[in-house]
Amino acid sequence: MKILFYVLPILAGVAMTIQAGVNSQLRIVLNNPLLAAFISFITGTAALGLLLLFSKKTIPSLSVYAATDWYNLTGGLLGAFFVMVVILTVRQIGTANLFALIIAGQFLTALVFDHYGLLGFKINPVTVQKLIGILLLISGAYLVNRK
Repeated sequence: MKILFYVLPILAGVAMTIQAGVNSQLRIVLNNPLLAAFISFITGTAALGLLLLFSKKTIPSLSVYAATDWYNLTGGLLGAFFVMVVILTVRQIGTANLFALIIAGQFLTALVFDHYGLLGFKINPVTVQKLIGILLLISGAYLVNRK
């Protein structure tokens, strides 16, 4: 079962690449990147709503939401930013270039968040091996984007 924790992120990467293409096509058809992103989120929200309906999990009371730190509620905004950036840039720079840059940004941010234990992540200090890996990834992003 532990293999699922390695397979699911790979499938998420596949889904992100497909999502970029689908949303980009929708932008072309609608000639409106904001509307394309809105439709993307509406369909995702509807799918999650259906899952919630059939889930056996209880929904917390309003007091739980009121006690939540404000930044814990910004995931949707960050997701909207991500989708908009993808919709606006994928046709200009290509899918491989786009995701090489996204991955470089993810790894740099993850390295800092892990090192300092930000947002509740387990502290996982930066090592020379990790720095070399990050440098190789950034170099790879550069090479993928080089003309």
